[in-house]
Amino acid sequence: MARIKYNEEIIKYISVFESLTASKVRDCVIGEKVWFIVEENEIGKAIGRKASNIRRLENMLKRPIRVVEYSPDIKTFIRNLIYPLRADAIEVDGDICTITGPDTKTKGLLIGRDRKNLNFVTGIVKRHFPIDSIKVV
Repeated sequence: MARIKYNEEIIKYISVFESLTASKVRDCVIGEKVWFIVEENEIGKAIGRKASNIRRLENMLKRPIRVVEYSPDIKTFIRNLIYPLRADAIEVDGDICTITGPDTKTKGLLIGRDRKNLNFVTGIVKRHFPIDSIKVV
């Protein structure tokens, strides 16, 4: 589990998100999209009625936004991260996590070109749980 460090930009994003949605942010990760990881049972408040909060934030920040609900269970957290993709099974063996995909298309989307999607998900999970790697089979 890596120690989470925030820079000035991330702190601004978290502040804007919390003030607009009145939900608690656990983590914020900036990639192609801005990913907000909110506390348990805060996802509805964060998204807002008919996704109004998300649309307002995307217009303010001029970036696409993804909101994910945190879970202290690593399997549930990974399911939340990869949603809308479905996994048949997620197994944790020591410090290696294995995601079993239903078909080759889903596996390809989970992995991404040059393992980009898988590395991004692995980085987020490593910030919150003590794992070494995630494999897709």
